[in-house]
Amino acid sequence: MSIQVRPATLRDAKGIAEIHVAAWQDAYKGLLPDATLDALSVQKRQAFWREAIDLCEPQVFVAHIDNQLMGFVGFDRSRDKGTPSTTGEIWALYANPVHWDKGVGLALWDAARDGLQEEGCTKVTLWTYLRNDRGLSFFEKAGFKRELGSAKTTEVGGTRLEELRLHRSLV
Repeated sequence: MSIQVRPATLRDAKGIAEIHVAAWQDAYKGLLPDATLDALSVQKRQAFWREAIDLCEPQVFVAHIDNQLMGFVGFDRSRDKGTPSTTGEIWALYANPVHWDKGVGLALWDAARDGLQEEGCTKVTLWTYLRNDRGLSFFEKAGFKRELGSAKTTEVGGTRLEELRLHRSLV
């Protein structure tokens, strides 16, 4: 069986939300307080992803085998001020932790890259936590480079985290 990727439908919103919460709880354990991770709400994430899918902002694709959702990606034009309209952004890319290291991330990245190229993007960026070792490793293997001087501090659940922007060419 091979991983299939397709545009998300409203019926996928709950599954996307469940993956989003599970991935955060696993990937960010030790980075964010347990109380913050335990308080993540599938219902709130589901509402967010339903709206995103409905408005196509961002575009959302899901990876699946026989319609069992394995992961998702959200992508669109860059939200960063001052970026040209030819710059895209990966807003989110997560796989269910039970499917990590099975090619889900790569299938989703390939679909997002193709979608951004179809939209006329020549460059893509994303933001990730500096201590997100798994995510950084994945994106660096996919050709992303750290953007010098892009680091910023954000607060998540009362915890201050360093984020940095990664970028790569699409041409």
